[in-house]
Amino acid sequence: MKYVKESAILFGITLVGELMNLLLPLPVPAGVYGLLLLLVLLCSGILKLDQVEATGNFLLEIMPILFIPAAVGLMESVDAMRAILVPMLVVCTVSTIIVMVATGKVTELILAFGEKEVREYDEHHEKNNKNNSSNRSTGSKKNKGGR
Repeated sequence: MKYVKESAILFGITLVGELMNLLLPLPVPAGVYGLLLLLVLLCSGILKLDQVEATGNFLLEIMPILFIPAAVGLMESVDAMRAILVPMLVVCTVSTIIVMVATGKVTELILAFGEKEVREYDEHHEKNNKNNSSNRSTGSKKNKGGR
């Protein structure tokens, strides 16, 4: 019953994405609207992750199976694509390399930014710890002298 409820939630979000695609005059695919809606619902706390996690994980696990019909369709139309096969392979190869390089650079930037924040956090807390320990030692000396 849990999977039925989770599937109903995910398909409902997908349906709203389809409706948004029909109503909004933007060149955005319905799936993107659905994903953005899901992100907003999860980030706002309206939808909890455990309400859709099991079905989402299942769909991710079977995703390769979902590409079989598209692959069969490509194999059936290989004769029609024979004339553009070389340019298509070049475009696919170049775009894949560009995406890989861009993803790597963005990941490096994010990691560098995260490391910088961690360093600043550590330096700030080290400074506070030194100040607290010097205050304690000064305070304890004053207390010993005052007795």
